[in-house]
Amino acid sequence: MKLDNNNKAVLLIGFGGPTKPDEVRPFLETVTRGRGIPQARIEEVAHHYEAVGGRSPYNEIVMRQAKALAERLRCAVYVGMRNWSPFLSDTLQVMARDGVKYSVGFVLAPHRSEASFDRYVESARQAQRALGPNAPEIEYVGPWHTHPLFVESVAKQVRTAASKLSPKQRERACLIFTAHSIPCAMAEQSRYAQELHESAALVADKLGWRRWFVAYQSRSGNPYEPWLGPDVGELLASLKEDAAVVMPLGFLCENVEILYDLDIEARSIAQQAGVTMVRASAVNDDPVFIQMIAELVHEQLAGH
Repeated sequence: MKLDNNNKAVLLIGFGGPTKPDEVRPFLETVTRGRGIPQARIEEVAHHYEAVGGRSPYNEIVMRQAKALAERLRCAVYVGMRNWSPFLSDTLQVMARDGVKYSVGFVLAPHRSEASFDRYVESARQAQRALGPNAPEIEYVGPWHTHPLFVESVAKQVRTAASKLSPKQRERACLIFTAHSIPCAMAEQSRYAQELHESAALVADKLGWRRWFVAYQSRSGNPYEPWLGPDVGELLASLKEDAAVVMPLGFLCENVEILYDLDIEARSIAQQAGVTMVRASAVNDDPVFIQMIAELVHEQLAGH
């Protein structure tokens, strides 16, 4: 699988994350700018980063994804982030200098909403407008949350996590798929919740897992505004089963929402409820997932 034109490339678009302790607060200020988030809340989240080592593995994982994809496609794969370096605006300038005229854009979010997809596309458009006529064209791949290779990659992570349970625990364990909660009003304007359930149902079916749930995590914002639920912590606390496998289906890369909100907060709730919890990895740079991206990119280019 190879791109046949040096003027074509791939652009992975992600959220971004701090790569060392002294980047944490500047990163959080960038993420929360203009949103009226109290400073106390920003400090609280900064402590979450400190609890998991003072950094996020997100950028490193995306770079590994880009490297693996470039090797598979034998073409240039660029990375642009909305909230941290390498910022989308800087990446598009590099692409323009490199002579890229056309690129396939892949937003690193499996389920689409204003927050998880539209804002990324708009950030890229702003960067394109700033560059003017030299800006590379970006054409985005269509929805892929039900792609067989994505389903297989997720199922693979669940199998690995479930293998850590005893046979008796596996028989009783429920499977919980999680995603970042969003305001209900935003969810009503998209297929975010429906797409999440569609992905979860396919994975559960592939695994033959009968007892499974969809839950949400990492809620932020106005406490009086309704957000998607149930919350994963509340669900874990209510379980009568003695084991649960938690799969962060809505996240493609390990980040603080997984490492703190699930591995520390949710695990503590599970322990208090007497539930043995194991957490499946995000798909990260799993070769099956990389193969899916490569196939989608190849299909996109075939029609260009």
